[in-house]
Amino acid sequence: MFGQMRAALGIAKTVDILEHVYTLAADKQPSAMESIREIERDAMRKMVPQKGLIQLMEYLEKRGVRKAICTRNFDTPVNHLISNFCQGQIFYPIVTREFRPPKPDPAGIYHIAKQWELVDKGNRLIMVGDSLDDLTAGRRAGAATVLLVNDVNRGLVNHEYTDCVVKRLDDLIEILENGFAEVDRS
Repeated sequence: MFGQMRAALGIAKTVDILEHVYTLAADKQPSAMESIREIERDAMRKMVPQKGLIQLMEYLEKRGVRKAICTRNFDTPVNHLISNFCQGQIFYPIVTREFRPPKPDPAGIYHIAKQWELVDKGNRLIMVGDSLDDLTAGRRAGAATVLLVNDVNRGLVNHEYTDCVVKRLDDLIEILENGFAEVDRS
């Protein structure tokens, strides 16, 4: 999806998509943002839940664990995910790309901590994600970071910001029950 977005905007892989849009002239930003949204809408129509999502949500619900979302997506795909795959689950707050600055800045995670009235900012949170932006925001906020590894992001397994790696979301259940095991970087 990111390759499609960069192609639509005519930017290189090294250029951050949102930063690029925000640096465009004010009259060019709406069109650029809409081209990104259309790619996200197309991906949303093909969306399938991550393996283990339902099991993890049930586990967290039974234990009264709060959940929030911090994403660079806009609200429509997020609402689609919740209404189609996480029915009955409460996520609060939901931080989308409209919240500035977006990931990898830790501001979204700090916002979640503030809404939850945590005085130590992100230090008691776990940031689960599949991108370097997720890991960077989590690390900068002081949160533990969990990489949901896949074929595209496998290179992040040994990244200095990766505290723990899971292949499926329900792998988090054992971690939450027994604690983190450090990533073996050897």
